[in-house]
Amino acid sequence: MRRAAVLVVAILILAVGVWAQPGPAPNTSGSGGKLQYVIYLSRHGVRSPTKKPGEYARFAAAAWPEWPVQPGYLTPHGYELMKIFGAYDRVRLAGDGLLAPAGCDDAAHVTILADSDQRTRETGKALAEGLMPGCGVDTHALAEGTHDPLFHGMSAAEAHLDPALAIAAIGGRIGGNAGNIAEAYRPQLAALDGILAGCGKVPTTNQARTNLFDIPAVLQPGKEDKGAELRGPLATASTLSENLLLEYTQGMSGTELGWGCLDEAALREALQLHEAEEDYADRTPVIARMHASNILDKIRKALEQSAAGKPVAGAPGKPDDKVLFLVGHDTNIATVSGTLGLDWIIDGRRNDTPPGGALVFELWRASGGGYSVRVYYTAQTLSEMREAAPLTVANPPAQVPVFVPGCGAAAGGGVADSACSLEGFEATVRRSIDPAYVTGKQ
Repeated sequence: MRRAAVLVVAILILAVGVWAQPGPAPNTSGSGGKLQYVIYLSRHGVRSPTKKPGEYARFAAAAWPEWPVQPGYLTPHGYELMKIFGAYDRVRLAGDGLLAPAGCDDAAHVTILADSDQRTRETGKALAEGLMPGCGVDTHALAEGTHDPLFHGMSAAEAHLDPALAIAAIGGRIGGNAGNIAEAYRPQLAALDGILAGCGKVPTTNQARTNLFDIPAVLQPGKEDKGAELRGPLATASTLSENLLLEYTQGMSGTELGWGCLDEAALREALQLHEAEEDYADRTPVIARMHASNILDKIRKALEQSAAGKPVAGAPGKPDDKVLFLVGHDTNIATVSGTLGLDWIIDGRRNDTPPGGALVFELWRASGGGYSVRVYYTAQTLSEMREAAPLTVANPPAQVPVFVPGCGAAAGGGVADSACSLEGFEATVRRSIDPAYVTGKQ
């Protein structure tokens, strides 16, 4: 009896270990299901910081590194990473029977829509080159500098969020005082400030460096329809830790990488600040709904269009598409997940949205009829990005299943393994979004 109990425990431990490994998420289509359609809501790949090094100079004891491209542009390394990701997507989708393993026969059934920025357009091209090399799959985007309402829902919305409501929504999550956040994350802020101070490894060239804790913390009305804006130690640290992430994933080394003070463990601690700021600024439901309603409505319509096999007004892509890439920004993923109440932990980080990461929606057709939707999040690990490691079935990117509150199996509207019925997913999206922020309503 005792030996049997030990055996059961051993099996359970092994099962947990297998589940914890990165790799393809379990098939949630149910018995005999077939994958019909996949939507990738992807962030662009590794870029340079969005401002010139001098813009960040006052927070560091020494100069920030120079980049090989202008501010905010996808780097050649970032392009290669997204090409690698596209090639892996082909392998995975071929394994699920959605695409042929090679060749261009499926090229007409792939649509790539990107925001107008160089980094998103080039990411789309890299994904196409990896997924369908030599097949002429175009990346569709508006002219650079144009606010595409698909990715910037407020640019063409009929409604505008009341700043007082936005401030109340964030304020209610932080105890009504912006300074509370700096206290909650004091150890992480102190560690990041030590890196910015050069940790004694580089000569100090900026004696007047601004300490993160000296930045006033305020919650104020936002600009350009942001509703509300958190300013202070956390907001600044979020940007600066993201810059360190970009240095690391770009493959920088020596004093170019965090002035010689940064390793992966220190980076992971610093990234908790970016994750926290994104949580408050973008995932707060009132604010998330304002920005994500339009793109979520389009995702819903695209799934409906695929299931119907005929055009649905306002749906992106084509009725006979097999794959749709929506290449945008971390804010798109954060606001969509905030609106639907989605959470994940990937590569040891909570709700992180690193370069190239994607929130994926799959439409499965059951053998007995009916459709289900499964959601997962995928991203290359920090080391995979830094080393440009090839992605294969044996060495996949990190990937985790995502539960959709309101329509997953536990909520009574799902199918096997917590996937949603298509009807349940559509109903959840309709309940979650605000039609006032949807363009091209039908």
